Amino acid sequence: MKDVHLPRYGYRMHYREGEVNHCPGCSQTQWIVGRLTAECAFCATAIPVRAAGMTGTGLFRVGQRPVSRFPIAA
Repeated sequence: MKDVHLPRYGYRMHYREGEVNHCPGCSQTQWIVGRLTAECAFCATAIPVRAAGMTGTGLFRVGQRPVSRFPIAA
């Protein structure tokens, strides 16, 4: 049998902005959307927002100096 590479994490439910999103708990489509999660207005099931955490300052730190280069505070 041929090796089949399956995703490690399986199916992940996300709230996708601009699309009709059905709740996995009650199948309703009314959502309270925050910055990181969306919560169903009927049964309070929370799922992550698809685009959350993808942009913004402070995500990547480039050119950091090692801590040992700083003088020790007295």
